Amino acid sequence: MSNDFLPISKSDMDNSGWDYYDFLFVSGDAYVDHPSFGTSLLARLLESNGYRVCICPQPDRNDPAALSRYGKPRLGVLISGGVIDSMVNHYTASKKRRSSDVYSPGGKAGLRPDRCVIVYSNMARAAFCDIPVIIGGTEASLRRFAHYDYWQDKVRRSILIDSGADMLVFGMGERTLLAIAEKLSDGIPISRITNLHGTCYISDKVPKNSITLPSFEKVCEDKESYARAAAMQYYEQDAVRGKILVQQHGDRYLVQLPQAMPLTQKEMDKVYALNYMRAWHPVYDKDGGIPALEEVKFSITSSRGCFGSCSFCALTFHQGRVVQARSQASILAEAQKLIWDKDFKGYIHDVGGPTANFRAPACQKQLKSGTCRDKQCLYPSVCPNAEVSHKDYLELLRKLRALPKVKKVFIRSGIRYDYLIADKDDSFFYELCQHHVSGQLKVAPEHISSNVLHYMGKLGVKVYEKFCRKFYDINKEIGKEQYLVPYLMSSHPGSTLRDAIELAVYLRKNNIRPEQVQDFYPTPGTLSTAMFYTGLDPRTMKKVYVPRDPHEKALQRALLQSSRKENYKLVQEALVKAGRSDLIGFGPECLIKPERRKENGSTDIKRKAALNKNQRGPSKKNRGVKGKRH
Repeated sequence: MSNDFLPISKSDMDNSGWDYYDFLFVSGDAYVDHPSFGTSLLARLLESNGYRVCICPQPDRNDPAALSRYGKPRLGVLISGGVIDSMVNHYTASKKRRSSDVYSPGGKAGLRPDRCVIVYSNMARAAFCDIPVIIGGTEASLRRFAHYDYWQDKVRRSILIDSGADMLVFGMGERTLLAIAEKLSDGIPISRITNLHGTCYISDKVPKNSITLPSFEKVCEDKESYARAAAMQYYEQDAVRGKILVQQHGDRYLVQLPQAMPLTQKEMDKVYALNYMRAWHPVYDKDGGIPALEEVKFSITSSRGCFGSCSFCALTFHQGRVVQARSQASILAEAQKLIWDKDFKGYIHDVGGPTANFRAPACQKQLKSGTCRDKQCLYPSVCPNAEVSHKDYLELLRKLRALPKVKKVFIRSGIRYDYLIADKDDSFFYELCQHHVSGQLKVAPEHISSNVLHYMGKLGVKVYEKFCRKFYDINKEIGKEQYLVPYLMSSHPGSTLRDAIELAVYLRKNNIRPEQVQDFYPTPGTLSTAMFYTGLDPRTMKKVYVPRDPHEKALQRALLQSSRKENYKLVQEALVKAGRSDLIGFGPECLIKPERRKENGSTDIKRKAALNKNQRGPSKKNRGVKGKRH
């Protein structure tokens, strides 16, 4: 074991001379000591504040001593499912088992169980009895209320109930976790820690000044109640103006305190300056390492949070809408670490976050009064109060480009083109094309139908087209041949076959042939998932058409790749079904050509027989009859 990594076993702790430790941190991911991995970030933060942390990566659920062999921690067990929800990690949108797991040694699948937060929490309780168990991370955060589970096609209880844990930390948990550690260290029982923002706990009574959601039992039996509960959770997701939310489960109450305040820039800088090894633990060398590190090893996280608020994205429910950014000095210091890495080839792969070109809150009001309860920053148009500027980001990128040994700085974490096109200063747009695109720029219009975009919470196609024209005009002006690669989504709630056809025609007209299409994936915690389950838009309580049938979803997906031969039958069926047979033909807008008529089997046999006869010569009946006219 390298002494610079955190301990991952009892022998590691013994070798470090520890006669006790404070927290056992159980994770669904392998141990990669890098700030892009939440387990490592929080463990290093605890370490920097004087706590001893041992990491238990991917324990074997079938091993009775998987946790107990570490010995009892002094303060508690921390549990995270990993970077993404374990069910999303394991299954595709069509519920097929994935064959690999980039967060596991060698990319091997199956090293973490389904619903691993629940499994690990039960293991911790069995191993340590009364030691506090605290769950957090993406999986716990997005499942903190009663939620629709796509894989079981039913509403499940809060993960805090099902796991039997003592407390749930939601969102980005640095400040909250330090406060919990301090209180536990002071001897306060976890059952009495009921006042920390960013936490959920179970109670036998309803707190004062709280908002009561429809109960678990109610949202199970009534989809309107589920939609109302989803809307209330969405509207109260704010650190400043958010209220305490309560949801009854049987004779107990799930209590969620308001979201924790975002970190200040100084606090964020401190978190990313901790003593990370920026590598996987050496124990994984024999397996070829952890593939997920390759994506982020030479990338820099510059911000958190997103005020884009797409309906299908869980970020709003996890990181929140208020953007938090690191200082330029902090980012440049991290870049210096990348430069001196032995594997650095001169390319910084990304400088961004959930949305790369968001470097500040949408407006200063958000820090004082909170985000607007019933308004979005970019939909149905860019808010007039939004402070649209790329000056700070552009200045940062220029400084990074000027560093010695840096050949190129790419931006791969996503550009919000609607925000970019709203900036009256074109400087960033020009330098984006000149310096930060590697031939192709990926953007996410997702769809072009105004009906579908409405439910997605994204601006109309005219804004996207304006961005495209400007992108190609700038590239022509600077003498570069670069292209846009659009991300597209099929079968989102609201999308009918006619909407999918509208998108297919648009793609045909603009000569766009997407290599990949993402089927809508109903993950916990999003408005779109609530629409998928209930058939209602939680914001308006109006009915929404939802394509749920697997065959219809296949039709919509095929339309977006109508030029592929293997999709011909599906596209043909979709066009006929939607009354758009006019798009089967030879015209410029037609998606497919008419099907070639094939003769039936008997006719084919007759043709072959006739051909064989001609090759053999005249039959016995006609031999010797020459020149006979027929």
